[in-house]
Amino acid sequence: MRLGRSRQSSNIEDRRRNGPRAGRAGIGLGTIVLALVALYFGVDPAVVLQMADQGTSPQAPATQTTGAPTDAQGQFVSRVLGETEDTWRTIFNEQTNGRYRDATLVLYRGATPTACGTGQSAMGPFYCPADTRVYIDLAFFDQMASQMNAPGQFAQAYVIAHEIGHHVQHQLGTLERINRQRAAASTTQANRLSVRLELQADCYAGVWAHHADAARQILEAGDVQAALDAASAVGDDTLQRRHQGQIVPDSFTHGSAQQRMQWFSRGLNSGQLQDCDTFSTSP
Repeated sequence: MRLGRSRQSSNIEDRRRNGPRAGRAGIGLGTIVLALVALYFGVDPAVVLQMADQGTSPQAPATQTTGAPTDAQGQFVSRVLGETEDTWRTIFNEQTNGRYRDATLVLYRGATPTACGTGQSAMGPFYCPADTRVYIDLAFFDQMASQMNAPGQFAQAYVIAHEIGHHVQHQLGTLERINRQRAAASTTQANRLSVRLELQADCYAGVWAHHADAARQILEAGDVQAALDAASAVGDDTLQRRHQGQIVPDSFTHGSAQQRMQWFSRGLNSGQLQDCDTFSTSP
């Protein structure tokens, strides 16, 4: 991935200097599966994680800095965030009647308070619409490489772009509209609506990559495959197969590996928001 022409975003809160990591030492795939239900929809994640993380006592960050970080990992994240900001401003200007408003990205370790409840690293990266922030414990990227067979910078960029895709949904009103429908639906139907939200965020990640590459040639050989591998690695069927040895489609909340790859590719090839309507077509 080439980010030499990408500016660093200053819309970052760095809470990593907050002492020892909270909770258990590792981030288990089983815990990630348990937490997927609450990732992006304003549900307090602590409720889901109590079963897996009894005894964790997250505390409010004692110190934090704002602006582009100085370490290599932080600088990479800030450049990817800068790419999403520049790209989505252009997309909103060309394809919508609105103006794109930047999200804030929070780097943390272990656990951190959010407007959606307590965020914990076991959840993986997530977006909180209540405070328009993306939360990432960068240890997740290490896990992608070591446990999910999804290494590489563009695989990491896909994860950030997916979360920013939820921010786009929030600004377009989609997130709130679908969450209202989910609240009135059965569990199975609510899960299906969640899947469509997640697949649209994957498609939006592809739309971002399409335009960012056209403007600044950020993609290198193998980058698209790395993003597809990451999408496949976090498919519900992939995670369920690894965690429980069987697949239960009615419990999917994010979509299958094939669906996630398909919708990312659709956005990447098209570059058009209108082609990411997962709600009026079969996912």
